[in-house]
Amino acid sequence: MKDMLLLLISSSIVSNIVLSQFMGLCPFLGVSRKIKTAGGMGTAVIFVITLASAVAGVIYKFILQPLHIEYLETIVFILVIAALVQFVEMFLKKAMPSLYQALGVYLPLITTNCAVLGVAITNVQKEYGILTGIVNGFATALGFTIAIVILAGLREKMEYNEVPESFKGMPMVLLTAGLMAIAFCGFSGLI
Repeated sequence: MKDMLLLLISSSIVSNIVLSQFMGLCPFLGVSRKIKTAGGMGTAVIFVITLASAVAGVIYKFILQPLHIEYLETIVFILVIAALVQFVEMFLKKAMPSLYQALGVYLPLITTNCAVLGVAITNVQKEYGILTGIVNGFATALGFTIAIVILAGLREKMEYNEVPESFKGMPMVLLTAGLMAIAFCGFSGLI
């Protein structure tokens, strides 16, 4: 239990997928304009990464390894992720159309988000069991959600500040994200 708690903290905060490993930057920068939209994207990513970790772990352990076709892991994991994203997309379109519209093109891009695939591959490379892989996936997605919601909150506040013309828009967002990354590096004891 202690190991799972350490993995949860490590994967979500210390080794934050966005701010420490720099994966998943496309939705991180693109969907972080409003807290509500960022929270919706974070929830979708939590669902997809957690389920992808579980399904990918089962497929790897019970199909790819016994058949000695581990070299197909990337293709299989992408197919699993794509199917899960389609499920999320259909659910949001039916249940929450406003969030579906707000996420726009970034929702289907979860399929090609390197963070989602990176977690599945990391679980295999570190030889995590299925439960440990699920915890790692959930914690990593939680870290993504924490980072995107913090950036969205900061971006909402920055809208009302006077910023030099050359820093308006994406330059200020990138500068803010860089400062957040420096702050999160402090959790790992590097600074």
